[in-house]
Amino acid sequence: MKVVVIHAARDLRIEEREEAAAGPGQVEIAIEAGGICGSDLHYYQHGGFGTVRVREPMILGHEVAGRIAALGEGVSGLAIGERVAVSPSRPCNKCSYCLQGLQNHCLDMRFYGSAMPMPHIQGAFRQRLIAEAWQCHKVADGIAIEEAAFAEPLAVTLHAVARAGSLLGRRVLVTGCGPIGVLTIMAARAHGAAEIVATDLADTVLAVAGRLGADRTINVASNASALEAFAANKGYFDVQFEASGSERAVRAGLDVLKPRGVLVQLGLGGDMSIPQNLVVAKEIELRGTFRFHEEFALAVALINRRAIDPRPLLTRVFPLDDATKAFELAGDRARAMKVQLSF
Repeated sequence: MKVVVIHAARDLRIEEREEAAAGPGQVEIAIEAGGICGSDLHYYQHGGFGTVRVREPMILGHEVAGRIAALGEGVSGLAIGERVAVSPSRPCNKCSYCLQGLQNHCLDMRFYGSAMPMPHIQGAFRQRLIAEAWQCHKVADGIAIEEAAFAEPLAVTLHAVARAGSLLGRRVLVTGCGPIGVLTIMAARAHGAAEIVATDLADTVLAVAGRLGADRTINVASNASALEAFAANKGYFDVQFEASGSERAVRAGLDVLKPRGVLVQLGLGGDMSIPQNLVVAKEIELRGTFRFHEEFALAVALINRRAIDPRPLLTRVFPLDDATKAFELAGDRARAMKVQLSF
């Protein structure tokens, strides 16, 4: 089978690997669609992010969906030929965090396409994938396989929304309108947000955010004062979802959050400094959000019912052999929102 392998920054190769057979409780999936994620782009563009670096060849990818090709012994509830979205979250379910229901903090997590541990966890950008049956979530008739491949990034945003607490009737600020930011807008709207304002530096992505649920969009590169106006009376927003990883966006959000507002940090970036006195004086809560686990099933259910429709986010699909071209386009925010590979 063919696989997509990162060796170092800008060194992406299509290689041949031997196929494996499904063992007990496992299924073999013919992967059909795979979305290029921000972390995939970090590996491609920079060889990693933060302290996480590619130290050995690694198959990329974790936003995948496909069709069941074979069933291992003892698998029930699934059938050959059925289409499934595959959760990349593979916790051990034995460590102290898993036993507390915090599987996203598993001490032995095997998340597809991750260079965090050594040896690296190989990813799902491959023509055949062996997965545990419990990772597979059925895709409804009438839902394109490309839509199903959005389940993973949607699950990320659903976990972020859960970290924020109830959004019913809340005023929400979303900073950063890449795929995660826009999916956060859609998830926040589905969870009852009363008003959503979105900011970014690019009009192209803000236009998408406006079409998919933001009540107002602000280009803070050309019109920063429009956001600053929300700082009156100690702030306007109840919740900020920070999806850019930018220190500037964090600081701007702290200025416009109301006392006891909540800042949920999704975006990855470098170390940053924050105005600690402002956080203290306004009693702001800073909350991280990391991956997901049980939210994957909800993401598939929402897509299956078209309660959340990710199709407007899909810019282009490339064949597997054009993976480098796909990664180059995916890294161009002026031209692309979400780019997928077809296997």
